Amino acid sequence: MKAQATWLDKYFRGDRVIWLIVFILSIFSLLAVYSSTGTLAYKYQQGNTEYYLLKHLGILLLGLGLMYGASLVRYTLYSRISQIALLLAIPLLGVTLAMGTNLNEASRWLTLPVINLSFQTSDFAKLALIMYVARTLSKKQDNIKDFKSAFLPIIIPVLIVCALILPANLSTAAVLFMTCVFLMFIGRINMKYIGYMAGIGALCLTLFITIALVSGKKGRVETWKARIENFTKGGEDVNYQTQQAKIAIASGGILGKMPGNSTQRNFLPHPYSDFIYAIITEEYGFVGAALIIFLYILLFYRVIRFVTKNPRAFGTLLAIGCTFMLIFQAMINMAVATNIFPVTGQPLPLVSMGGTSLWFTSISIGIILSVSRDVEKETEENKIEKKEEGGVELAAA
Repeated sequence: MKAQATWLDKYFRGDRVIWLIVFILSIFSLLAVYSSTGTLAYKYQQGNTEYYLLKHLGILLLGLGLMYGASLVRYTLYSRISQIALLLAIPLLGVTLAMGTNLNEASRWLTLPVINLSFQTSDFAKLALIMYVARTLSKKQDNIKDFKSAFLPIIIPVLIVCALILPANLSTAAVLFMTCVFLMFIGRINMKYIGYMAGIGALCLTLFITIALVSGKKGRVETWKARIENFTKGGEDVNYQTQQAKIAIASGGILGKMPGNSTQRNFLPHPYSDFIYAIITEEYGFVGAALIIFLYILLFYRVIRFVTKNPRAFGTLLAIGCTFMLIFQAMINMAVATNIFPVTGQPLPLVSMGGTSLWFTSISIGIILSVSRDVEKETEENKIEKKEEGGVELAAA
């Protein structure tokens, strides 16, 4: 038993419960992706169903490697990294918007030359902005209520990044914007300024939609409009995606059809990414669906639990920012699958099939583990100090 504890201490530093959550979600991911990519395999890989499983396994293992590497870096270093990352993220978003790979009338991907690898620059920008906001809030705590010296240095990068993501991906821009608002609330920014920020965000969105409609270059605006109309009107023939997801969820029952027995995977668009929660509910039933929700809530609880012991503002804000963004994204994905929210393109963190999304999610969790590792180390040191002080007092007596 002692050897096992030593092995865990050596290789899995930080909150062990978070490591366990990651492991369970990864198992769900492999099983659900393997089950839901059958149609894709027959369409593009001559029926080789193992192709997408092995591909996803490779992406997942690389993600776990990135997570492990990020957890070993002392979290204070991310404060310096955030400045460089944000300076890289803004031009990358601009290039993607202007010359990115266009799919479904949206330029979200940037294809790297020579290696021919495509990645979503918004995934990198999200993490860069969260780190930067956490850094700036922690640095400005002495004059946090001031508009010019504290609020403006935060709001300007937030608006720039969200505005560059918005034309191609409204839901991602909204999730990032709300995460920054939440961080500013936790970071004690004046509530009046947060209200201004929300107002400016709404004004920018309205302005963008108006210009798109007037200029005739509607782009994604027509898609947003159609999705909202489909959601509000309802009806069986209005939204094919939602109807198929509801059939999958309804047929799952309490215990589900068991792994690999989904029928809706053959009818539901993107069952391996946007609607993977519906497939999980169909195959694992209410029990499996509830377990997924529980795991995300448990992740949030564990982070809140250890950041309350952290005396440093940056570590607290960084861990909360990364966690809130992941949980918010997960809740939106599940809300779409259950027809509580209009259709968006948000993947289920650590579960949906994907490349850069899964990798940057893994790095985010690695950063959270880095903060927890530091808190854990300080807690142990404090316990040792207290024991030594107690021993000295006892000897003196």
